[in-house]
Amino acid sequence: MKLNKDEIIELVNILKDTYPDATCSLDFNTPFEMVIAVMLSAQCTDERVNKVTPALFKRCTSPEDFVNIDTTELEELIHSCGFYKNKAKNIKACAKKIVDEFNGEVPHTMEELITLPGVGRKCANVIMLEAFGCAEGIAVDTHAKRISNRLGLSNKNEPEKIEQDLLKIFPKEYLKDINHLFVWHGRNTCDSRKPKCEICTLKKYCKTWNSKTN
Repeated sequence: MKLNKDEIIELVNILKDTYPDATCSLDFNTPFEMVIAVMLSAQCTDERVNKVTPALFKRCTSPEDFVNIDTTELEELIHSCGFYKNKAKNIKACAKKIVDEFNGEVPHTMEELITLPGVGRKCANVIMLEAFGCAEGIAVDTHAKRISNRLGLSNKNEPEKIEQDLLKIFPKEYLKDINHLFVWHGRNTCDSRKPKCEICTLKKYCKTWNSKTN
């Protein structure tokens, strides 16, 4: 079921009505804190990250602090976020690159952000939107992937290919909303194991639901 432009806009508006408070769940005060929080959120809940970052950002208040902190201490601070050894390694390398090549400031472009260790396109999309208010793309996390596939918006598996499909569908002015709305819809309704299809406000547009009921 291919949706036309009017249906796509209605889909977005339905999600906005369903989740009027949809915003980024990660706590941060500066662009650099956003970078660290996004890196920690990989395969970890935002709720857990928000419990870890207050002590972390009190200990390290600048990229230089992250460069200089002992790796073992950093690992202990972020341990509960999972994959702490790899995350600590990437965080220190990322901070060093920001200090050495970007004068201690988080770069403002997608091209530069994805050169930072531990920052892929998904993370860069989140940073661009949340830290700089610029929606250049759509962050395809597990929620966005699942919803895109179930709705029939994309049949791809790779996040970057899914993003390209979505960018062809959604008008640019809606990109900033999609990033948040897909996350909230995935968390609250379109669950990976037990989706609440009966109460889903998007079911009339859902390829998966319609294949079950027709």
